Amino acid sequence: MARLYVGTSSWSQHTGFYPPGLPSTEQISYYAQHFPLVEINSTFYALQPTRNYAAWAQRTPPGFLFDVKPFKQLTWHDRDHPPDDDLAARFSAGLRPLRDAAKLRALNYQFPPWFVFKPQNLEYLRHVRDLSQDALSVEFRHRSWLEGDHLPHLADTLRAWDISLTVVDEPQIGSGSVPTLLDVTNPDLVIVRFHGRNAAKWYAKVKSTGERFDYLYSEKELRAWVPNVERLASEAREIHLLFNNNAQDYAIRNGRQMQMTLRELLPGHDTVSPFSASGTPAV
Repeated sequence: MARLYVGTSSWSQHTGFYPPGLPSTEQISYYAQHFPLVEINSTFYALQPTRNYAAWAQRTPPGFLFDVKPFKQLTWHDRDHPPDDDLAARFSAGLRPLRDAAKLRALNYQFPPWFVFKPQNLEYLRHVRDLSQDALSVEFRHRSWLEGDHLPHLADTLRAWDISLTVVDEPQIGSGSVPTLLDVTNPDLVIVRFHGRNAAKWYAKVKSTGERFDYLYSEKELRAWVPNVERLASEAREIHLLFNNNAQDYAIRNGRQMQMTLRELLPGHDTVSPFSASGTPAV
């Protein structure tokens, strides 16, 4: 039986979700009453001080989990400043409060579209694995990684390195999108990220990422994902389903729908409930 966690990418962007007047410092505690998992993506934009991780660990109940996106320089988004080991060590050291609280579940390395499949880039994944003490997942954003004769070797390599392949749902348009590949390369964990299907904005110049991910999944689209989750669950012990369609609180709405859909259609698996302050499932 697989454990199924549903959450969203970020918690601070869901402004309409929180009660009026709720201080921003209390948002994560309120969020944890509704979901057992969240992805921290503020870590992508800036190195966070250790005190932030300590506060997030303290403000969430036992059993709550965080997936973390590494700082953009570590994923080759900053073309003028390539990754370096000292920076990686600083980033890792800051995460200690989440580790100590047993709330850091995985790091999801989301690479940019210009990080294409080639030997030196594959070697970088091995280097990341060698440096990290945490569970790792990799999300590719160029189609060259997940198409071609090298794909079986890539999957075998990720398995050998205990790296999960992040599964995505996104528009299928051009090289800057990747197919939904249901390949379990680490049976301990699979991360699935729902980016929406806003094809018109996928390559457009937008003022914020919220425009690109401005998409509300229909109930039919979510229910169509259940066989995919069941297939992943046949090989993986834990699955994280994260909604990144953060415009207009769509991620919250779709996350709640997915929780109910999984409980209805996959009762043989454990769709993890939100936790109360005591660490027990919330009623």
